[in-house]
Amino acid sequence: MESDREKNIKQVLERNVQDVIERGHLRQALLSGKKLRIKHGIDPTGDKIHIGRAVVLWKLKEFQELGHKIVLIIGDFTAQIGDPSDKLSKRPFLSSTEIKKNLKNYLPQIGKILNLKKVEVRYNSEWLSKLDFREVSELAEVFSVQQMVKRRNFAERWEKEEEISLREFFYPLMQGYDSVAVKADLELGGTDQLFNLMAGRKIQEYYGQKPQDVMTAKMLLGTDGRKMSTSWGNVINIIDSPREQFGKVMSMKDESILEYFALATDASTDEIREVEAELKKSNPKIVKEKLATRIVERYHGGEAALKAKADFEKVFSKRDFSGPLPVLGIPKSGFQILELVMISGVVTSRSEARRLIEQGGVDVDDENVSDPKTEKVFKGGEVLRVGKKSFFKVQIVK
Repeated sequence: MESDREKNIKQVLERNVQDVIERGHLRQALLSGKKLRIKHGIDPTGDKIHIGRAVVLWKLKEFQELGHKIVLIIGDFTAQIGDPSDKLSKRPFLSSTEIKKNLKNYLPQIGKILNLKKVEVRYNSEWLSKLDFREVSELAEVFSVQQMVKRRNFAERWEKEEEISLREFFYPLMQGYDSVAVKADLELGGTDQLFNLMAGRKIQEYYGQKPQDVMTAKMLLGTDGRKMSTSWGNVINIIDSPREQFGKVMSMKDESILEYFALATDASTDEIREVEAELKKSNPKIVKEKLATRIVERYHGGEAALKAKADFEKVFSKRDFSGPLPVLGIPKSGFQILELVMISGVVTSRSEARRLIEQGGVDVDDENVSDPKTEKVFKGGEVLRVGKKSFFKVQIVK
């Protein structure tokens, strides 16, 4: 019969996990009782952390509760360079001023999940800013151009004859060197990070260290079914207000409910099976309300979750917009209705958005808009209805 410790280790190796390299080695290390140094790097490319990125943070919490040392690397240097992982276009350089601004509220957000008093927090400018050109050249020698170009997103851009800068090739070298600097036993990341995590193994070997084990967590899709991305506006952030979080969950596609229960809540396997069964016989809206309540409760507490539910019902049933609604940020005042509906995340394709608009499913301040090509000028504060149950307040974000 499995001991409680063995059950906990099994869960940490399996729940919401995509890849483990080397699984057998890592399992033995966990069973041995050795205190592992578990690395995770996070680049402050924006000022908010969404619940997609939090999937890895919750996995780190599981390791923390088993007594292991979490080494959190804030990529204040690598954020300026830009991680090309899963990017189909070149990332821009970020200034040190932008990085400092984004960092201001980073640790408090992470502290909603991890016990920061027990976390070793490091900033990779500490060592990366000191590397000279000779050392960077030695790092580059570990990889070939062929290896880099075979990387999926690079391969796609190469095929389309789109620009790939040499600077982007440097990123996995830097992330790999982070593992050397902190002597990582294990590194965690999303599935889009696998190439970078494996680079860490090679670079550790180059410097005479034992290669770290690697674990990737499953990735949570955005509210519109695409990859969760701040630039697409399909995110639910850790520090979104309870009402925003609740409203965003209620506006997402029904098909995502099970995935969100698995990756964005602490629901057990048995609970998820019950949810799956309930979805087959109940209105998805009822199940989605339960999901929204669980997510808000996780980040804001039970009382806030109940209030968010009551506020949502007030808006949905009585169309009372006196209180705050989920914010829909747009980068400019002039916007085409079709694009606005796509940003809302309520639909996942342009054809679906066009059909919804033409069928009278979109209002701006109670004025119906039936032509997808309509250009509207927004001042901020307008109420957008998309479909029967999704309401947003438009905000211009520059």
